[in-house]
Amino acid sequence: MQAPHFKVSFLGTGTSTGIPMIGCTCAVCISTDSKDKRLRSSVLIQSDTTAVIIDTTPDFRYQMLRTNTTHLDGVLYTHPHKDHMAGLDDIRALNFLTQKPMDIYANSLTEEAVRRDFYYAFADTKYPGVPELNLITIDETPFVIGDLPIQPILVYHHKMPVFGFRMGNFTYITDANRIDPEQMNLIRGSKVLVLNALRKEDHISHFTLQQAVDLSMDLGVPEVYFTHISHQLGKHQDINEELPPHIKLAYDGLQISL
Repeated sequence: MQAPHFKVSFLGTGTSTGIPMIGCTCAVCISTDSKDKRLRSSVLIQSDTTAVIIDTTPDFRYQMLRTNTTHLDGVLYTHPHKDHMAGLDDIRALNFLTQKPMDIYANSLTEEAVRRDFYYAFADTKYPGVPELNLITIDETPFVIGDLPIQPILVYHHKMPVFGFRMGNFTYITDANRIDPEQMNLIRGSKVLVLNALRKEDHISHFTLQQAVDLSMDLGVPEVYFTHISHQLGKHQDINEELPPHIKLAYDGLQISL
């Protein structure tokens, strides 16, 4: 199935603390540049007929409000860390609008966390107004939501398996520091790659800026955006000036069309 034209909106591009970080007075956190203000990482993908979100961050409610989002056909989860799923409770507002459960696509590890953390949504006797969720367990097998063909890509966040997703010529990967060769081959040929680049210093479970640059160059993707950015990386404008011309830092509110 060929992917339709679609738009990608960056709802958040920050790491788990967001930027500014509570209580921090570093140069990045007190920056007046709007591109240095980062909610937790998530993207909204919209074709003419289908809308999906990757991850429901703690900022999910605000992200939906500031993009005037009134409809989603599904939620794709990368992994079960709180900065990627804590906002799920607010999906109930969309349940009210559509009068049907929301389809949630997740691997078995993330599904287990959803059932544990939002246990009240799966109770035999539900309190009125709890989220209505339809959990769909995914693995590395491709699947389709509406008119969007989706290829999961298995990456590793230290030892945790995490899913990236490819839709047509667009690949989105966050929270990774290892990608095996066979999964790298699933990324090759993309026209746009989004990849995590936490900071310049080594980290146990995230690509550094240089590691992300090196991987992007190896993959040969012509247009690359870095996300899941820490205040430790530096100011948006300064870091962009250090990067190759085809690689840029993403920022909240950025939109690209494919």
